[in-house]
Amino acid sequence: MAAWSERLAGVRGVLLDISGVLFDGGEDGVIPIPGSVEALARLKRSQLKVRFCTNESQVSRKDLVVLLRRKGFDISEGEVTAPAPATCLVLKERGLRPHLLIHDGIRSEFDHIDTSNPNCVVIADAGESFSYRNVNKAFQVLMELENPVLISLGKGRYYKQTSGLMLDVGAYMKALEYACGIEAQVVGKPAPEFFQSALWEMGVEAHEAIMIGDDIVGDVGGAQQCGMRALQVRTGKFRPSDEHHPEVKADGYVDDLAEAVDLLLQHAHQ
Repeated sequence: MAAWSERLAGVRGVLLDISGVLFDGGEDGVIPIPGSVEALARLKRSQLKVRFCTNESQVSRKDLVVLLRRKGFDISEGEVTAPAPATCLVLKERGLRPHLLIHDGIRSEFDHIDTSNPNCVVIADAGESFSYRNVNKAFQVLMELENPVLISLGKGRYYKQTSGLMLDVGAYMKALEYACGIEAQVVGKPAPEFFQSALWEMGVEAHEAIMIGDDIVGDVGGAQQCGMRALQVRTGKFRPSDEHHPEVKADGYVDDLAEAVDLLLQHAHQ
């Protein structure tokens, strides 16, 4: 593999995943990964542009930022690209009225969306609301539509909490796809439009940006498909087998965000 100076040269913007990179979640809420608060502060003081790109769909963007700021992270709501606000834009643009299979924590994001007489289904990481009854209701809504539309806030397989690995929305999305014989539209990583939106907000071209995430497929693979470089941290949902993934290889693997920032500040923008 090329030297770090070659792999990071010309980077002007950094996209950061949040869960698994800045913190691990659990029953006690947000638990910062050691060194992440200080690493983000150093990155924000540099000449590099920074934006956060998350698939978080159990907490609203506003509440997520409040939680992170309480833990010392330098982050504002306007710096975060998240799937719920992006989905609301899609719904309004297409005149869609969703049946919502989502977590109560993000329901406020859809307060101004018409949900009467649904003509699509929106699915997110609903957590305990992923009961048979609720998933089956979403299935019934889709099957009653002449042209069923399923929109999924991400398609992650799993994520990590302090209590262990947790099934993510992708497993339930795939179940509905299979049962209904349809393909979901993904709003969130690894959808190219989601990354491109974050890049536009940050004001850099794909070849000038690097993604830092813990998901080898959603973060690394998705970013690389858009022409970005990508680093995988060995925190969050990282598994040792990720370094030998048959289809996706990161531009580098680092122990944590602190190491990634050290390397970026040393080699980027050259």
